[in-house]
Amino acid sequence: MDTPLPPRRARLLLRLCAGLLLACALGAALWQLLPRGLRVSARDVRVATVTRGIYRDDISVRASAEPVNAVILDSVDSGRVEQVLVRDGALVRQGQLLFRLSNPQRTLELLARKAEHAQQIWNLSNLRVAQQASNTDHQRRMADLEFALEQARKQQRRDARLAAQGFIAGAVLEEADDRLAQQERALRLESDSAATEARVKREALAQLEAAIDELRSGLKLVGASVEALAVRAPADGMLTGFRLQVGETVKIDQHIGRIDDPSRFKLAAQVDEFYLKRVAPGRRGMVQLDGRDYPVTLSRVYPQIQDGRFGIELQFDGVQPPALSPGQSVDAQLTLGEPAPALLLPNGAFANDGGGAFAYVLGPDGASAERRALRLGRRNNTQIEIAAGLAAGDKVIVSSYATFGQAARLQLTHE
Repeated sequence: MDTPLPPRRARLLLRLCAGLLLACALGAALWQLLPRGLRVSARDVRVATVTRGIYRDDISVRASAEPVNAVILDSVDSGRVEQVLVRDGALVRQGQLLFRLSNPQRTLELLARKAEHAQQIWNLSNLRVAQQASNTDHQRRMADLEFALEQARKQQRRDARLAAQGFIAGAVLEEADDRLAQQERALRLESDSAATEARVKREALAQLEAAIDELRSGLKLVGASVEALAVRAPADGMLTGFRLQVGETVKIDQHIGRIDDPSRFKLAAQVDEFYLKRVAPGRRGMVQLDGRDYPVTLSRVYPQIQDGRFGIELQFDGVQPPALSPGQSVDAQLTLGEPAPALLLPNGAFANDGGGAFAYVLGPDGASAERRALRLGRRNNTQIEIAAGLAAGDKVIVSSYATFGQAARLQLTHE
């Protein structure tokens, strides 16, 4: 008969250890496979280290040169371009003829106004001649009436003496008195009629003269509009943006060009709205051109925000670059404050995402990043001041956070 053997405990223990090791290996594999944050490719992010340094409180802006004094050329009348005497970029003098327009309607209107003015002058001359003839007739009638009145007075005085001596009857004296009274009435009526007629004619003459003055003013305006068809330079300077061609039709208020003063320029630039409260007239700056520095001063701020930017103007302090041209772009450095020690990060897109209220800070392994609250201070084109939330040596993702959403943790991969 067979004899039973005792169980081999060593073999059982070995199997138990192998199973335990296998379970640990599977657990480690599963741990590696579990998600530990939003997976982000390390090639798609830019990392910078927080450092202590000197914060330069200035900003760089791209500015374009504009003339301080410029005269806009807009057409005041319509017409066809008959002659062009200058070209774009030419230096012109005040009063110099630039181009000529033709407008038959203006010419016809000028001829009509001249004819109407001549007709009214003819009417005025006729009225004056008629008034002079009427005055002559009045003076003649007055002379006759005054003579008849004087004769009636003499006759009345003679008849009065004769009646007093009894040589003539009283009826004759009465007739003499009546003739004298009649002559006095006739003279008075003629005088009143002449005065009324003279007043009416003076008023008519004054009205006609006023009408002629208005016609003369209108004639001058029409004449000026015809003369304006020959366009002249309103000021000295350089002609800019002038592109007229012979045969082209010009409309009223059409922009034709500009005359710039080539001796004085200003700089116009657009600045990010972040700096609006810190930018004010009087700030100093510097422009470097052809290896030379030119100091500038902020002269004007336009606070209207458009596309996240606002406008400023800079004036040169004294000497300006000698070879500056309208529209030329230059880099200007604008100082907002004094340099000071600070915790610094390079300026990046992260400062605008989320309003700069947080940042993703890399862990010690460099393969993950956690979202951390922070507070930013001042910033310029290259530096951002860290006010709170980070320490020197921290590594921070400074590229855009737009694709991270609200993720609290990132896992950087090298796939």
